[in-house]
Parts: sequence; C-alpha cells; structure tokens
Amino acid sequence: MSNLFTSLLKARQEAEEAGPVDEWGGNPLEVNVNEQFAGLEYQSVYIAMCCIVVWPIIPGIGFLYGGLSRRRSALALLFQSFMVSATITFQWMFWGFSLAYSKSAGPFIGDLSNFALRGIMSGPSIGSAALPDILFCFYQLLFCAATVQIVIGGAFERGRIVPSIVFGFCWATIVYCPIACWTWNPNGWLFNLPSLDFAGGGPVHIASGCSALAYALVLGKRKGHGTEGASKKAHNVTLVFLGTVLIWFGWFGFNGGSTLGLSVRSLLVIFNTNAAASAGILGWVFVDYIRHKQRFSIVGACEGAIAGLVGITPAAGYVSPWIAFVIGFITAGICALMENVDGWLGIDEGMDVFKLHGVGGMVGSFLTGIFATSKISMLDGATEASGALDGIGVQVGRQLADICAVSLYSFVVSCVLLLILKYIPGMHLRITDEAEEHGLDRDQFHGEEIGDTDIFEEIAKRGLSVDALIGQPHKGSSTEQVQGEPKKD
Repeated sequence: MSNLFTSLLKARQEAEEAGPVDEWGGNPLEVNVNEQFAGLEYQSVYIAMCCIVVWPIIPGIGFLYGGLSRRRSALALLFQSFMVSATITFQWMFWGFSLAYSKSAGPFIGDLSNFALRGIMSGPSIGSAALPDILFCFYQLLFCAATVQIVIGGAFERGRIVPSIVFGFCWATIVYCPIACWTWNPNGWLFNLPSLDFAGGGPVHIASGCSALAYALVLGKRKGHGTEGASKKAHNVTLVFLGTVLIWFGWFGFNGGSTLGLSVRSLLVIFNTNAAASAGILGWVFVDYIRHKQRFSIVGACEGAIAGLVGITPAAGYVSPWIAFVIGFITAGICALMENVDGWLGIDEGMDVFKLHGVGGMVGSFLTGIFATSKISMLDGATEASGALDGIGVQVGRQLADICAVSLYSFVVSCVLLLILKYIPGMHLRITDEAEEHGLDRDQFHGEEIGDTDIFEEIAKRGLSVDALIGQPHKGSSTEQVQGEPKKD
C-alpha cells in the first residue's frame, strides 16, 4: 500500500519536530478536528465506500465454502463467517491494529502503543495523512477478518467451531499481524527491502493458504477420504456462484481502496481487478475444457475467477490492464493444473484454500516482480515501483524472499499453534468419527440445517433416495409410491 500524500506526511513530521502532537488530531471540544483534512474529504469518502464494498467478501466466503462442502456440514461454514467477523473485530480493537500498524513498530511487529485503540481517532493515519486513523483502522480490520475466514476453510467438514474461533483469534495475533507489519508498516523489513505487495499477496493469500494447509495437516484426513463418501463435489453450485459474485464485488474495494486515496491509479486498479478475474475464468475453463473432454464446470469458472483475483492482488497497482489480464490467466491456469496437489502432499485440504490462495498468491507475487513498472505506479503522483520490466531484475529475488518468508512463517507457526491448542483440555480441534459421519451441522448446532428440513425428514421417513425424486426408482420403492400417495397398510 502506498502513501499518496507524501507532502502532507512530511508536513506532519515537521510539526512533530516542532512540538508535541495530539494523536487524536486535537481535542474536539476545543478545535474542529475536520479542518486538518479540509479539501481532502473526498479521499475519506472514497475509502469509506471501499470499506462498504469490501465487507460482503466475508459472508461471500461463507456462501462459497458452504456450497463447496457437503450439505450436512454447510451451515457451520456460514455461521463461522459471522463468528470470524465478530471475533476479529474484537481482536483488532484489542491489540491487532497496534501490533500491525503502530507508528513506533519495529521491523517485525508493532508495539502496544495503540492498545485498545488508544490514540486512534481523528489524527492522520500511518497509511495516508489524508485519512483519519479510525477510517484506516476499519479498512485494515476488514482485510484481517477476510483473511481469517479464508484460513478457517482448512478445517473443512471436521473442525469443531469453538476451537476454530480461538485459533482464528490467536492466528490473527501471531501470524497475520506480524506479516502485515513486515509488508505494509513503513518500519517493516519487507516494506524496506522493498518487496512489492499492493493489496495482500503475502499477508492475505500466501499466509492464509499455507495456514489452511497446516490446519488440514494437524486435523488429519477426513473419515473415508478418497472414497465416494468424502467426495469433493459441491452440494450447492448456486451457493458457490453467489459466494463468488459477492467476493468479486468486494474485491473492487479490496484492491481499489489499497491506493488509500482516489487517483487515476486507483481507477486503473479497479479495471485491472476485473480484467484479471475475467482472464482467470478463461484460464481455468480452458484447462477444464481439455481435461474433461469438452465439458464445462460452473464451480471451475468460479474458482478461476477467484484465482485471477488472487493473482492480481499483489500486482494490481503496478501493472497495465493487459498485463493484469495475462497475470489472471496464468495464475488460474497454474491453479487449475494443481488439481491433485492434495494427493502430492498427502494432506486432505478439501476446500482448495492452499491451491487457490497459497499457490495463486505465490504466482501473483512472483509475476509482480517481473511486470511491475513505475510508469503505472506513478499514476498516483507519488509511488515509484519497478520490476524486471523496468530493468530492475533484483526485484524478482526480493519477491522470492517475500514468498519464502511468509509461507514458511505462516505454515510453521500455524502448525505449532494448532498443536498447542490440540492438547489444551476441552479444546479438541476435531469432531468425533461418529459426528463426522452424521455431519458437522448436526453435531454443532441444535435443530438447524441447510435447506428445507421438512422435505429431507419426509424423504428419510419414506426410505427414498434423491434419485427417486428425480424419476429414478429407489430399491424397495415402486415408481407409483414416488409419484403418488404412499400406499396404505
């Protein structure tokens, strides 16, 4: 993320040298704290609108995961999208923002100078002097919440809800916040390397993908993994499509707001986001079309869109629209070809979080080092960022350093954290085999299921199968019984 208003930040630094500055931006009982942003109010309006656009990503991931899972475990994934949002809001207010974005942070993690949002109100933010602290804090909160929601996918169909929420709180504290500090805090070591990460290739995608892989590893494989009973076939393609639509919509604010202000560059970023998602669909469908003998997949198209969005995230503010299209196509194609990555690794990560976010984030970050050009980054009038395309070949090496550091740290620390939680009394990470067989929803919820419960209960009473309902007689039942009234004794 870049600071569009270097001159304002410099003026603030000069004022700090001249004397103490009220971190609240002034006492609102004595002065009008809005005057310091006079003439720049439109910047706050733009980022506030981006916040509103970003929020649907969180329930969107819930819809996506719920649709991809089997019906009997779908409700838990919808529920967790709200629980994650609520828990991470508390974590971010408590100490998360301070650990990631305190102005006195070290190269690896922030301090607690802004503990419990102390000093966070109307003062100019660390990201942009044109934005109040409280707005910048809220925008970054949404990034953290969306990332934790992605990570929860690693518990696919077998992770208990309470431990997953505890893990999410701890993970945000010791994994996300440090990596966000490395990447986006002006004191962070990756920021000063410099590694180029426009909107979260490392903190959001590589970290969440590798952590979800660690979650799946520690939980172990699903019961019957590899058999028909543990099929990865989505139970509700409509939910998958709806979730993808919300995620794609939210990504316009996710990337578009990462300029931290309105400029020609932010408008280009929005265009690049759409171009990469569209190219991702084409890339994934192309692979599917060949692999499945000229047949299509809506789920594949949705995964392609997400892969394209993931690939462009670190590069969106550094590349032209045609390069964004290429990045989206390449990222989706590579992710689609990684269909058997779970088998290669011997880990049952059934939600494809590592494939889409981990691998996709790595590809996008690497390609950023190749295609970044200052001709694009300077569209905001302040940010100069170059890659191999501008003759700065060393940037590719810096991106590789970023990829290795983030992936190793997130995977190892997540494993250690999960193993610690696993052996805490009462904090069993995984449901029992019996509960898994009946479904996560029935074990973790009381009297609620996805879909029309009455219909499914009636099907069970009559001993019918879904095949019977669509015109294929079930063994032990006549076609007459399916189509008409049940026979009386």
